[in-house]
Amino acid sequence: MTLRLRYVAGVSPAKWLRAWNVRRPDLPLEAVRVEEAEQLADLRAGEADVAFVRLPVDDAGLHVIQLWEELAVAVLPKDHPLADAEALTLADLEGEPVAPAQPDAAMTVELVAAGTGHAILPHGVARLHHRRDVVAVPLTDAAPTRIALVWNVERDDADIQELVGVVRGRTARSSRRESDDEDAAAPAKATAKAKANAKAAAAEKAKGAKGGKGAGGKGAKGGKAGGTGGASRAGGRASTSRSGRSTRKRGGRSR
Repeated sequence: MTLRLRYVAGVSPAKWLRAWNVRRPDLPLEAVRVEEAEQLADLRAGEADVAFVRLPVDDAGLHVIQLWEELAVAVLPKDHPLADAEALTLADLEGEPVAPAQPDAAMTVELVAAGTGHAILPHGVARLHHRRDVVAVPLTDAAPTRIALVWNVERDDADIQELVGVVRGRTARSSRRESDDEDAAAPAKATAKAKANAKAAAAEKAKGAKGGKGAGGKGAKGGKAGGTGGASRAGGRASTSRSGRSTRKRGGRSR
């Protein structure tokens, strides 16, 4: 008997497979990647027990646990005028041609590389299908996508619940309620983190653009301040004070 897991591109289940093999060596976990367009097909057909899917999905008859959010990126040809940007907005892409979307994300990226246009993809998917002739630039205002763990309501047994616990990071000794509380807060934390990362990238880009303007003037002021002699006078007093103490000490010994 095996536990059958399906997952979409952008999900890396290796760490859960390792944890499961340690905890349940008696029940092998079979993991197979599926195309997003068919992410529920095996589950509905009874050929899979649990699946990592990219929302939204038709969740009728399913248990759904939302896990994390994925930042959206713009995939562009490497020679595109916007390819060197640290971050972009949707407005930056207005009027730019869009590559025809394909059921297979790898083919979509290949069409981008061929110069047919750009594509907006989840960061994990773009990273999986990375090529030397394309770049992936974060989009600061694009809606993120979300990954969820789903399984059929009628298949809700102890084995499935144990796998859910592994995915949630619940150890054999931890309570189920503690992990449930952490998962309830996870989507909001992931969203805030994705937005903060995008905002930081945009701020860093703006800072770099302004850096060249003010650096020279500040350096000149610094040099002028150094030439006033304030630091030298302070240094002189310190030296004189130390010399005075030394002289008095030697004088005392002579007497």
